Amino acid sequence: MGEKKGFFSRLVSGLTKTRNNIISGIDNIFKGFSSIDEDFYEELEEILIMADLGINTTTAIIENLQEKVKEQKIKEPSQCKQLLIESIKEQMSVDETAYDFENQKSIILLIGVNGVGKTTSVGKLAGQLKDSGKKVMVAAADTFRAAAIEQLTEWANRANVEIIAQSEGSDPAAVIYDAVTAAKARNTDVLLCDTAGRLHNKKNLMEELRKISRVIDREYPDAHKETLVVLDGTTGQNALAQAKQFSEVADINGIILTKLDGTAKGGIAIAIQSELGIPVKYIGIGEKIDDLQKFNADEFVNALFTNNEEQA
Repeated sequence: MGEKKGFFSRLVSGLTKTRNNIISGIDNIFKGFSSIDEDFYEELEEILIMADLGINTTTAIIENLQEKVKEQKIKEPSQCKQLLIESIKEQMSVDETAYDFENQKSIILLIGVNGVGKTTSVGKLAGQLKDSGKKVMVAAADTFRAAAIEQLTEWANRANVEIIAQSEGSDPAAVIYDAVTAAKARNTDVLLCDTAGRLHNKKNLMEELRKISRVIDREYPDAHKETLVVLDGTTGQNALAQAKQFSEVADINGIILTKLDGTAKGGIAIAIQSELGIPVKYIGIGEKIDDLQKFNADEFVNALFTNNEEQA
């Protein structure tokens, strides 16, 4: 349990900027209003939108809150806080089957634009899965950046997992072919693939992902295929727009949201889940290998609403 607790307190401190952004405002509303009226809801709405929860998500949360207030005949704004927390949690449940891929032979593709922490996420996941006793292999299919190949090689060495790579500029589908063949031959549990994410050229990206998918389906049809989009939490609504674009070119099973420790826009985790219906499966709050963890909606919202005094 120690490690889990450690992550929660790191999450709480990682979300400090977001919390200061949201909570001080919300607490002021709860204190400043003597009754629950239109103005109260409007102010609340504004704060949630400012915290990058997005318009649709915020509307859903406020409507849900209004229903609860009515049902429970609540008159005092101060009694709304717990209900608000519950309404936010209801927007973001992760299905029990979200991590099934860990317990079957699987191929996980990570896609995302450069600079979001994609290669690092591949490395961290590889290390964690290896530590949990899995036979892991990584594939450097982001062949457009020599740096990506070098960086992944470094992570693979550190995690002590096998890496399949070719030289810069080679065909990503060819790398995947090699990797899938090797993974099958060596009875690998999880093959993690770092792929390129050039969103400004959607047609090429789509073609490339299609080719990669065809290779996997043809060479290893029994493997579970999982596609995760890596997004940079510091970009807020921009991350949501990217997730939308990626979901147009690929079947996305989940999101990895990185760099939440450096941003006041952590509310984006709630928005993505609610607006796209794609679960956030992992969140990153730092550089260390265990700073990438499975996303737990309850913990996340609790961390957002933990008072700094309670922390101390």
